[in-house]
Amino acid sequence: MMIFTTPGKSKKRKQTAAQRELQAEWDRMLDKYKPKKVVAPATEYKQPKPYIRETAKIPSLNSAGGSTALKPSPVYTGDKLMGIGTMHKSNSVPIFSNQEAKEIATMRRG
Repeated sequence: MMIFTTPGKSKKRKQTAAQRELQAEWDRMLDKYKPKKVVAPATEYKQPKPYIRETAKIPSLNSAGGSTALKPSPVYTGDKLMGIGTMHKSNSVPIFSNQEAKEIATMRRG
């Protein structure tokens, strides 16, 4: 059976005179080479003036009385078209004779 224990904290030892002298020398050197803080004078921000094109404003033509009525949808009024067949998927084709109807029907199956 093993028992694990954590070691106790060790006491902090006092520095010797030589160590204190070296630490003081080190601190003086750090102070010598420490970066200097430069404070820039605060300037107020002024928003730039927006650019505006210098051209004359030309008004639109006022064309009163325009018609916006809906165009009537086109309707087939002839007698040559027999119907509409589907060749492939949703590809609609017009059928003008019985022969064309038979050809389209065989194309889909054959």
